[in-house]
Amino acid sequence: MRSGYARSQGVSRIHAIVHALSITASMTWAITWALILGFGLSAVIQAVVRKATIARLLGDDRPRTLALATGFGAASSSCSYAAVALGRSLFRKGASFTAAMAFEIASTNLVIELGVILALLMGWQFTLAEFTGGPVMIVLLAVLFRLLLTDRLTSEARVQADRGIAGSMEGHAAMDMSVQRPGSFKSRLFSSDGYTATAHVFVMEWAAIIRDLVIGLLIAGAIAAWVPDSFWQAFFFTGHPLAAKVWGPLVGPLVAIISFVCSIGNVPLAVVLWKGGISFGGVVAFIFADLIIAPILNIYRKYYGARMALFLLGTFYAAMAAAGYVVEVVFGGLGLIPNPASATIPDQGVSWDYTTWLNIVFLILGAALVTRFFRTGGLAMLRMMGGSPDGHDHMDAHASHTERYSEPASEHGPSGPVRAAWERNPGPASEYGPSGPCERPVRGSGEHRRGSLDDASIAGKGARKGRRQPRRKSE
Repeated sequence: MRSGYARSQGVSRIHAIVHALSITASMTWAITWALILGFGLSAVIQAVVRKATIARLLGDDRPRTLALATGFGAASSSCSYAAVALGRSLFRKGASFTAAMAFEIASTNLVIELGVILALLMGWQFTLAEFTGGPVMIVLLAVLFRLLLTDRLTSEARVQADRGIAGSMEGHAAMDMSVQRPGSFKSRLFSSDGYTATAHVFVMEWAAIIRDLVIGLLIAGAIAAWVPDSFWQAFFFTGHPLAAKVWGPLVGPLVAIISFVCSIGNVPLAVVLWKGGISFGGVVAFIFADLIIAPILNIYRKYYGARMALFLLGTFYAAMAAAGYVVEVVFGGLGLIPNPASATIPDQGVSWDYTTWLNIVFLILGAALVTRFFRTGGLAMLRMMGGSPDGHDHMDAHASHTERYSEPASEHGPSGPVRAAWERNPGPASEYGPSGPCERPVRGSGEHRRGSLDDASIAGKGARKGRRQPRRKSE
């Protein structure tokens, strides 16, 4: 009897695990083409937006500056860890702390790929809510910073940030994979450099978020299979509509903190929570809260100190909850909140429908970009994703990988991405001007100016050519 009972229990557990994995697989198949599309569009934008121009435009917290920070963030990496690292990098380079945080929020909540996935899994109303609530949260956060953030706390955070303590995805955040050649948006994007840069950004973005995406899908599948809807309905007060609307934006960020899932990985879990009964504003607040999950709070502590980490937790939580309330009231008043009863979790597996055909098309597109990535030195870039936050090596490596797709060097030095990396990392200056391994004298002057390796070798050849040769003995 006992052996039979144990066998039936084992079969039940196996069935439960298979059920959870089948939901995960079905959800993955349903969103594959949308993920490739979203990351592809994001890669196109990042390929033509140069990170080097961002920091100098974000030096204060005026409305125009915060609008620029929001736009730059929306055109940046959707990986939460990379966004946090890049926010610290901008702060160290002179951006205001408020602008750096606005950039960080936009980078994880206003990106194309997130909107595409939300529309596919949850409906267009959630995409609209995300792109409406994101700017609201940035405005609320700016107000809170203006009222509560002291100069002393900012100074302490800057001192801590300048220590350069590594967090996560530092190498990825330090890479500027955009096209460095001059020209219009169209000419840069459709050039050989543009194709290479798009492929680099596309693959590196996938590499940055794949861990959180897989974890999020597995957690969502497990919760959908194992946690009954009655638990969520009681937890979210679905029997009391007013209490549910008040409770949702407050508890949504708290669930996110303990879920340990960020970036796009929290969207599958948001689907489960929405089906379980959390309010519309609560879902939005939950998705916003990927910047205050426990691992990222620990990174804030390393980057800015414990006091600033606590300050960010309090102000971010308040802004996220308030944005959730705003979205709940506005969308409810406009009649744009969908019926939670119509929410479904993909669990049908693979079938020959439009999803399958779209997946085939976009998987071929993704394969082409991956092939380009590895043919242009992408493997070395993957190895540097977690590198030091202080080196120029990450940007220089990308430049060297794309060198053979750039225009040839001119007499004034290298061009294309190589020139950009060359200009970003000059040698130490001396009283006579810039110096380094590549310098040459300017004709008629005792000054030196920086040149390329080719210039240095040319100068050396010229010097050898002008050197007096010994006279041959006459026969």
